[in-house]
Amino acid sequence: MEKRASGILMHISSLPGQFGIGTFGKEAYQFVDFLKETKQSYWQILPLSPTSYGDSPYQSFSAVAGNTHFIDFDLLVKDGLLVKSDFQDVDFGSDIESVDYELIFEARRPILEKAVSNFLTIAKNRTLLEAFEEEATWLADYAEFMAFKEFFGNKSLQEWDDLNLVNRSELALATYRQKLKKEITYHKVVQYFFNKQWLALKTYANENGIEIIGDMPIYVSADSVEVWTMPELFKVDENKNPLFVAGVPADDFSDTGQLWGNPIYDWQNHKESNYQWWVYRIKESFKLYDILRIDHFKGFSDFWEVAGDAEIAKVGQWLPGPGYELFKVIKEELGDLPIIAEDLGNIDEKARQLLYDTGFPGMKVLQFGYFDVKAKSIDIAFRCVPNSVAYLGTHDNEVINGWYNNLDKEQQDFVNNYTNRRKDQAINQVMLKLLFSTASNTAIISMQDLLDKPEESRMNRPSTVGGNWQWRMLSEDISSETKSFLKEITALYGRIATENK
Repeated sequence: MEKRASGILMHISSLPGQFGIGTFGKEAYQFVDFLKETKQSYWQILPLSPTSYGDSPYQSFSAVAGNTHFIDFDLLVKDGLLVKSDFQDVDFGSDIESVDYELIFEARRPILEKAVSNFLTIAKNRTLLEAFEEEATWLADYAEFMAFKEFFGNKSLQEWDDLNLVNRSELALATYRQKLKKEITYHKVVQYFFNKQWLALKTYANENGIEIIGDMPIYVSADSVEVWTMPELFKVDENKNPLFVAGVPADDFSDTGQLWGNPIYDWQNHKESNYQWWVYRIKESFKLYDILRIDHFKGFSDFWEVAGDAEIAKVGQWLPGPGYELFKVIKEELGDLPIIAEDLGNIDEKARQLLYDTGFPGMKVLQFGYFDVKAKSIDIAFRCVPNSVAYLGTHDNEVINGWYNNLDKEQQDFVNNYTNRRKDQAINQVMLKLLFSTASNTAIISMQDLLDKPEESRMNRPSTVGGNWQWRMLSEDISSETKSFLKEITALYGRIATENK
């Protein structure tokens, strides 16, 4: 990412389409075509992992499995596994600009079960599945975890009705494996569908000059296959209950801090294994993505630890993380990798030193730069450095219209003066020009800001549950004027993909 380039941040779930949520189907391919036409280099997405409580891609049942909501039914028709009548009259939600997760959770499952049943009737497919199982070493554990979880009414791992299974006794495992053999196979096959469709889309993107920036959450969910199968990697009790959980202290998003609830890593055990789980996790991530953004990079220098039974994150303590030692091992085993560090939040000298030692580009969020009208913020445009990735905002921030409308008069005047904004200029276009003009080698636009969407289109409000991760664009949202503007600023500020390769 050393050359000037740009791209768009939009999760798969936000793509338009007929299945209630964005998928790996034709609309995704059309989005790649849009990126190519407008001379972009990158498509940044959120984690592709399956979502759990709250529908957040940062709370997943697995660190490496895929979200089966993104499987496209039309592609399964092309593969001969479904016919149109299997889904054409199904209600996936009436609001095409918002995802109804509860509805699609119920509506999609019978359709996928039919596709799985048809898949397994063909001998060649069973051979393909066996090959996938050999390559995806995580698959067997994950399929079992999901089948057992569903058997117990989708309760979290810690609430399963059979403690012997929670603790993985050999007799319990053998019993449930036999009882739920069909359900385990289902979860293996849908992961095969996910993998096949995603890698085909990624290949298409790469062939058209677009690289995928993926996102890796630092933590995993307490209700995950990793906690179930590798509890020694976490600070949990004998029944997998977190003794300590992750979050951050009071910040701009919450006066009481953000209580994420993820179990804290037992970093001493990770060190004793020479960080092999992290090497594995990074390696698996690069099978899915071209570039990896590591969320909450601060947590590797110091992390905020809160008692497992705490109700707010405000009361906790900073403890030392693994530091550069972890990334030294990753580099030794996997080589130099294109990684972006999400160095936002409580960034101190120790965190800055870790970023410097790794050499990873950090992030600049321009929204943060204009609250202080004295221009002292490290995120103001003139303080962007080449080895960084610049954003107006991330998935956790307001869209630019909401951000500007919620500034006070003095802050709005500062923004207008700083950007030399005329009264007839839309704030999104003024700020996007500012973003692309920065010294940062990479500039990433959230799709809502490019489309001039209102503040209701915000993707996530940290420290809240419900109503997040729902925004979707419409097929007609991308106009010729939008394309022209994006091409214009990409050329104007030296970010044309083909000229930088």
